[in-house]
Amino acid sequence: MSYKIVKILNNNVLIAKDPHLKEVVLIGKGIGFKRQVESTIEQSEIEKLFILRDQSEQEQFKKLLPHVEEDLLKVIISSIELIRERTESFLNERIHVALTDHLVFTVNRLMRGIAISNPFLLETKAIYPYEYEIAKEVVQLINDRTHLDLPDEEIGFIALHIHSAMVNRNVHEVSAHSQMIGRLIQLIESQLKVTIDRESIDYMRLVRHLRFTEERVVRGERVEEPEKIAELLKEEYPMCYNLSWKLMKIMQQTLKKPIFDAEAVYLTMHLQRIQQKFK
Repeated sequence: MSYKIVKILNNNVLIAKDPHLKEVVLIGKGIGFKRQVESTIEQSEIEKLFILRDQSEQEQFKKLLPHVEEDLLKVIISSIELIRERTESFLNERIHVALTDHLVFTVNRLMRGIAISNPFLLETKAIYPYEYEIAKEVVQLINDRTHLDLPDEEIGFIALHIHSAMVNRNVHEVSAHSQMIGRLIQLIESQLKVTIDRESIDYMRLVRHLRFTEERVVRGERVEEPEKIAELLKEEYPMCYNLSWKLMKIMQQTLKKPIFDAEAVYLTMHLQRIQQKFK
């Protein structure tokens, strides 16, 4: 199979058209050297190939690539291939642009000696443990193949990009949901006057409960409300019941979706177990 060159981005990266006239990104050592637009290139000369079907993603990637160091670009492409292998699932093609853009920004900050902080790292690890483990491998791969030393904070950011690509949701939306859960936990600790060990099973259960609640709200999924239990909880555990409604309000404002009353009931029971444990 041969490809017709549309644009030469640098010595190692080309934009070309396949026999079906679809635009593809071609990567290979020196494949752009002394090439001409409209000339053809054979499959045997190509190391890596991927397709960006969305026109806006194509344009963003074309603008971004000339500013990416060639060695860094190659390791980013390898990282995305690693993510694809580990997830064994559909990845939204947006990850090519989003992850490349993020890592270029990160590298520029590191080069200028600016510290990278991620206040929601532990929340991300608890919410997306599967993506977090893959992101750990990605950071290790990048650090092994470059002169960089990406900090652990980057694992959290990359995990969000992986989840975003897996569920086909914008990474900013995924990040906002992760931060929301972090804020909810801080409010729980403040109101109940407790400090929950971030490595404990209680913390993992709480995060999982909040995540599943968030996912139900996003999907508009209704849960049955046990009315008798609701009245009992309201009378027996007024602090936890009121706190659950404060949490629901924050969730509703962030997600911009209605929340069914039953969610507060189940959250009250969870909060009461936490409060009981710390007495």
